[in-house]
Amino acid sequence: MPQTVCSGTMFTTPSGFSPHLACAEPGGEEEEAPQEGPGTGASLADGTPFTSASLDTLIQNLVPTADYYPEKAYVFTFLLSARLFIPPPELLARVCELCIKQQQLDQSPLDTVKVRKFGPKILQLLTEWTETFPSDLRDEKMVGHLKDIIRRIAPCDEAYWKTLNQMLQKLSQRLALMSQGEESIVKVSLNASSISDKLVAFKTKPPPIQKDIFCICNDPYTLAQQLTHVELEHLSHIGPEEFVQAFVQKDPLDGTQQPCFSDQKKKTSNLEAYVRWFNRLCYLVATEICMPAKKKQRAQVIEFFIDVARECFNIGNFNSLMAIISGMNMTPVSRLKKTWSKAKTAKFFILEHQMDPTGNFYNYRTALRGAAHRSQTANSNRERIVIPFFSLLIKDIYFLNEGCANRLPNGHINFEKFVELARQVGEFMTWKQVECPFEEDQAILHYLHTAPIFSEDGLYLASYESESPENQVEKDRWKALR
Repeated sequence: MPQTVCSGTMFTTPSGFSPHLACAEPGGEEEEAPQEGPGTGASLADGTPFTSASLDTLIQNLVPTADYYPEKAYVFTFLLSARLFIPPPELLARVCELCIKQQQLDQSPLDTVKVRKFGPKILQLLTEWTETFPSDLRDEKMVGHLKDIIRRIAPCDEAYWKTLNQMLQKLSQRLALMSQGEESIVKVSLNASSISDKLVAFKTKPPPIQKDIFCICNDPYTLAQQLTHVELEHLSHIGPEEFVQAFVQKDPLDGTQQPCFSDQKKKTSNLEAYVRWFNRLCYLVATEICMPAKKKQRAQVIEFFIDVARECFNIGNFNSLMAIISGMNMTPVSRLKKTWSKAKTAKFFILEHQMDPTGNFYNYRTALRGAAHRSQTANSNRERIVIPFFSLLIKDIYFLNEGCANRLPNGHINFEKFVELARQVGEFMTWKQVECPFEEDQAILHYLHTAPIFSEDGLYLASYESESPENQVEKDRWKALR
C-alpha cells in the first residue's frame, strides 16, 4: 500500500512539484519600460499593458482621480503583493499623499466639482481595501490615514463622513468576528489532548482510551458533512495576505527582511491552525483504526472511513479526503495486513487513485477543476463547495514564489508573478466564502476537535498489540515502546 507522509508543517521546503509560471532568469537583460505580456490583465492608468514596473509607478496606478479608477483585479493584485515591498500603513500614507497632491486637497478653497467626482472613487478604494484585507486595519495608523483623507474631502459633502463611519462600523464588526474565530481555534487546539507515548498494552487493560467514532456517529454521510463544517470554519478565518506572509524573503536590493513582517507568526496563525487540523484528522483516523482490540472491528472502522472519504470527494471536500487517506496510509495502519484483508477496499483504491501524487497530482487537479466548474454553475450552496487539498495549494504558491523573482535586475517589480499569485489566491477566496449548507451536530464537532489521539509512538504500540511484529526491526521497536 503506498505511503502518504503526514507532515507536521507545510512551511518546510517541499519537493516533487514544479512552478506553473515561466519566469525570466535573474541576471537577464534589463527592461527599462513596462512590457506587454499575454493574459496578464494588468495595465497602467493610461491603458498601457505591462508585466513589470517600479513600485512608484504601481502605487500611482492604484490612486484614483476624478476621471480614473483602477481595475478591480489590479487593486486586489497590488494590495496583496505590495506588502512584500512596503508595509500597508506606509502604502496607504503614500496613496493619501498622492491624492492630496493631485486633487489639491491641502488648498482652500477646494475645487468642489472636482472633489465631488473624486470623493466616491477614493471611498470605493478604501472600501475594497477594508473588506478584502481587514487585518491591515488592525493598525491604528491605517485608520488615522482613512480619517485624514475623508476630513479633507468632507467640506464638499458631509455624506462622506457617514460613509466612512459605516465602513469603520462594518470593519469593527468584522475584526471582532475574526478575533473571536481565532481565539476559538486556539482554544480548540489547546484542548485537543494527546495520549502519552508510554501507553500500557490497551488490550490487557480495558476500557479503551476513549469512545470510538461509532458511539458518536455511525453514518459516513453525516460525518463527511461535519468535517466539511470544520474545514469551512477554518477557511473563513484565513486572509489572502497570509499566503504572501507565509513565505517571507529578504529583499535582494537592500539585504533586509521586509519591515511589514515583524509579527510574522501572528500573521500566519490561521494557516498554521489549518495545518494542525489536517494533521489532527490524520492521526484521529489512524487512532480510530488501531484502537479496537478485534480484527473485525478494525476492518469495520476502515470501511467506515472509506465511505466517509468517498462522500468528502462527492461534496468537494478534498482536504478532509486527503487527511483520511493519509491517516489510513500511515505505517501503523498500513502494516495491519490481516485487518486490511477483512475489509472491502475496492473503493479505497479508487480514492487513492484520485489523490495519486503522480504527474504533480494530475488526477486530483482534474477533479478540482471539475468541482470548480460545478461551483461556478451551481444553483445551491451544496454544489458550490470546493475545499482544495490545502497543503498542495500552499506548495504551488511556494514554488511560484521560489521560482520567480520578486524584482527584475533593473529593480522593477515582477508584476506578472503577482498576477498569477492573485489568480490562485483569488480563486481560493471565492471558495472560502461558501456558507456550509449542512446542519451542525455539536456532539460530532466536539468529538472531532477534542477526542484523544495516539501520538506516533502510541500508534505503533497499538498497531503491534493488534497484529504482532513481523520482523526484527518491528520487534525491537515494540520492545522499546513497552
